[in-house]
Amino acid sequence: MTSRTVPITEQLHDYLVAHGSAPDQVTRDLYAETRSVLPDDAEMQVSPEQAGLLTFLTRLIGARTAVEVGTFTGTSALAIARGLPPDGRLICCDVSEEYTSIARRYWRLAGVEDRIDLRIAPALDTLRALPTEPHVDLAFIDADKIGYPAYWAELVPRMRPGGVIGVDNVFRGGRVIAPASEADRVIADFNDAVNRDDRVEAVMLPIADGMTLARRR
Repeated sequence: MTSRTVPITEQLHDYLVAHGSAPDQVTRDLYAETRSVLPDDAEMQVSPEQAGLLTFLTRLIGARTAVEVGTFTGTSALAIARGLPPDGRLICCDVSEEYTSIARRYWRLAGVEDRIDLRIAPALDTLRALPTEPHVDLAFIDADKIGYPAYWAELVPRMRPGGVIGVDNVFRGGRVIAPASEADRVIADFNDAVNRDDRVEAVMLPIADGMTLARRR
């Protein structure tokens, strides 16, 4: 027994994924194509265990309206959309036609394309155009790190009570302990701000590069 998270070796990670988060063929193909076509950027995809968590969480809270900030090639959006009911809706914010053209193909293959509303525009413009009343059940932030505080500021007031915001890369590869870049410093400060935000209750999970889940009070 231990009071600390067990270090995740490659073998233990394989075991973890195999026991509850194993991707299906569509998702495996999406991972493979992203690594092949965009090898320098493929690390921007969520991990298989994060994808499994996003689907599970979407179903767990009964989400019908979701928002994603940062879509890349669509792995996390696919995971969220699979957790939505047939009439659910996920608004995806991204600025890249190139990356999201890959996403669209896999959403279609997975049969969830009709649940996803992809908006190619600066994310803040998309978020500010949303209704201001609390109506979002689930949000996921995984975009440019400098923008995290602004995305948070727009999303929190729009979350319904009990709604959940997921935030990726809150560890910055461990550099939040000793920030080495502007992005590292922004995330370190952002983590502190989330911890102080009395509008939410939050937990930080040691999954992939760190993931915060915050529940709107």
